[in-house]
Amino acid sequence: MSTLTVSVKWQKEVFPGVEIDTSQSPYVFKCQLYDLTGVAPERQKIMVKGGLLKDDADWSKVGVKEGQRLMMMGSADEIVKAPEKGPVFAEDMPEEAQFVNVGHSAGLFNLGNTCYMNSTVQCLHSVPELKSALLKHPPSGAGNNLDHSSHLLTAATRDLFSELDRNVKPVAPMQFWMALRKKYPQFGQLNNGSFMQQDAEECWTQLLYTLSQSLKSSSSSEEPDPVKELFGIEFVSRVHCAESGEESTERESVYSLKCHISQEVNHLHEGLKRGLKSELEKASPALGRSAIYVKDSRINDLPSYLTIQFVRFFWKRESNQKAKILRKVDYPLELDVFDLCSDDLRKRLEAPRRILRDEEGKKLGLKIGQKSSGSDNDVKMNDIKESSNGSGETSKDSSQEGVLPGKEIHLTGIYDLVAVLTHKGRSADSGHYVAWVKQENGKWIQFDDDNPIPQREEDITRLSGGGDWHMAYICMYKARLVPM
Repeated sequence: MSTLTVSVKWQKEVFPGVEIDTSQSPYVFKCQLYDLTGVAPERQKIMVKGGLLKDDADWSKVGVKEGQRLMMMGSADEIVKAPEKGPVFAEDMPEEAQFVNVGHSAGLFNLGNTCYMNSTVQCLHSVPELKSALLKHPPSGAGNNLDHSSHLLTAATRDLFSELDRNVKPVAPMQFWMALRKKYPQFGQLNNGSFMQQDAEECWTQLLYTLSQSLKSSSSSEEPDPVKELFGIEFVSRVHCAESGEESTERESVYSLKCHISQEVNHLHEGLKRGLKSELEKASPALGRSAIYVKDSRINDLPSYLTIQFVRFFWKRESNQKAKILRKVDYPLELDVFDLCSDDLRKRLEAPRRILRDEEGKKLGLKIGQKSSGSDNDVKMNDIKESSNGSGETSKDSSQEGVLPGKEIHLTGIYDLVAVLTHKGRSADSGHYVAWVKQENGKWIQFDDDNPIPQREEDITRLSGGGDWHMAYICMYKARLVPM
């Protein structure tokens, strides 16, 4: 990567020390100036040798030199002050009020094949508990054993989330993108001078891993790993060899469930069940040679947010690229994973599920034959469901504000869909990624880079595949909880 340092004069202001990464397009440079000036890229007129700087120009032919002063023209979008009396229009409101009015946060500029990153950020940004944990990360990163690049990416994530919450106009995620590429250089791969499209699932996984390491090292002993608490899934597995009779138990933690897709899989639940059973070949001490073992897994601990990846991509040797399985796989707005759980976890879920059923019955006007524990003081089902509409005010690790005294929040094994990351195209390393996110007001928004578009809830489950349209690649569900 080669860089030039220039100064930029805009109106009466001069911005010194602005770095140009000449491996990126001038559009990325304009996004940097947007962060500094508030002038949207399409409204910027930057004078260079031979005329105006074009978005797709070749820096080697533009003739910009180290230390040069560039002139920029263009007006920033200003919020017109509302009159003291009279009607107030949306465009007259301050940004904070506009955010409440439109009901969603800002979009993200595409910095050159960065839709995979933008869609990942928008989905994770919808988790308020993650934002709260990020705010506790020390600004300097001092006092822990964290490497510098991990601290930079964690701080950039925190700052970008805050910026999205403060704005309704699109945000240029420049600092975050630079930090992501510094920590994980594979996201900076170039092809013919342009940044390549990347796999959104890899971005999601790598980002969560870094945040887990960062927040674990900066959190209190009461909450040793906030990311694991929010997203971690614990498996207990029985590994059995039929030939030798050997049997062992394994435990592991992951951040997502896998929905394996085959000709027999038509629904998410079927794919999840298939993913819990696998065969592996390894050395058998009893036989003194390799043997086939069957690994049968069950969920032994559930998170506040359940992430599911549809395993749609596989490596195709003939074309030397990740090919895509286009098969339609339906997924629900409400997911119950009780039958995927271990016997121990099922026992722990029984009482909360009974309370949930009773409360649902009361809401429907049904008579409950027998009082269950925890029903002495009625808790409205609306209050319980409110914890799964994206507001995040209540979770198994939250402050439990509004919960009746003496009661704790418990998981039920039932989850509500709050975000979908889709892919359109035939390969993971090409095509287009988009985020579909449920807002605090219950409305769904499609975040297509810098363009947020309202959507109907019934359209969200139609992103199930079967063609070349957007299809679900990652689904994020939020736990439905009950106080006991």
